[in-house]
Amino acid sequence: MRGSSPMLMDPEAFAVIISSVLGVFLVMGVGALCRIQHWLTHQADVSLAKLTAKVLLPCLFLDRILGDSTLDSLASAWLPPLLGFTITTFGFLAAWYVAKTIGPYVGLKTDAQQRAFALCAGICNYGYIPLPLAQITYPNAEVEMILHNVGVDISLWSVGVAIVTGSNGKKRPKDQQSAWRRNWERVSPVATSAPLIAVIVALSIRATGAETLIPTSVMRSVGLLASSSIPLGLLLSGAILVDFLRAADWSGSAPVIGLAVGFRQLFMPIVMLGIASVTVTATDLKQVLLLEAAMPSAVFPIVLTRLYEGDTATALRVVLSTSLLGIVLIPVWMAIGAWWLAV
Repeated sequence: MRGSSPMLMDPEAFAVIISSVLGVFLVMGVGALCRIQHWLTHQADVSLAKLTAKVLLPCLFLDRILGDSTLDSLASAWLPPLLGFTITTFGFLAAWYVAKTIGPYVGLKTDAQQRAFALCAGICNYGYIPLPLAQITYPNAEVEMILHNVGVDISLWSVGVAIVTGSNGKKRPKDQQSAWRRNWERVSPVATSAPLIAVIVALSIRATGAETLIPTSVMRSVGLLASSSIPLGLLLSGAILVDFLRAADWSGSAPVIGLAVGFRQLFMPIVMLGIASVTVTATDLKQVLLLEAAMPSAVFPIVLTRLYEGDTATALRVVLSTSLLGIVLIPVWMAIGAWWLAV
């Protein structure tokens, strides 16, 4: 009920939330252990990441969209990605504003530090943590989350990259690279990504009703591959986080961490839950925004910061601090969101 305290929600329901979150982080912990024991080596990272991104995740998206009986109207499929793009873009711009105005007082002195903060604090984890939580707690919302994440990806590779590359002094002059080519290089990672192509193909098949023509054996094979995507992604995430923890420099980082946690895990959850309560009527989409609001910063922006020669130290501090606190704050915000949105 909206009128009761979130801390007085059904203890059994809260226990399910905690159990679900811990289950996800435990799988990541296994990945971390595999890295520490050298069972999952750095040499294997690239091939396993490509396997996950180019085969397993597309199979997951095909399996869920083609088999989702609740996806009645494809005309409404545009709303989740629109919300994903809009909210993520707002997050980037708001984080950039915070970094520019408050950042200098907490140690974000340089333009590169401020841009790295904006990129990492501005986007929530939208993949390997919320997807398994959706499968466990809100299974009917999984397809909406997949569609929502298309919009998040577009925002990351357009607005997010534009923010972080502003501090890159090694960009080629305009006379050596056309504006069209620069823009294409910026958006091509998402435009040509296998998961996005899988979403488009699956929606096209659903729109024509051709899913009934796909042999059962093919869909069974797709389903088997789909079931491997999240566990492997979580194992890789845990292994990579160990590497980042080893590389992180925590000296004098408390003010930056406080600002990151305050923005990503206090301000943005309130904004996202407020948007969900005011503008969204569909229960499944409310559940998607609830899960995303509870998330820490995404991990991949660390890679982007390194790729574009940004301030990696700031990126590590933002992502690792919010991720570690997420073990506690994810179930808290999921409970608050369930109360607030009455879902």
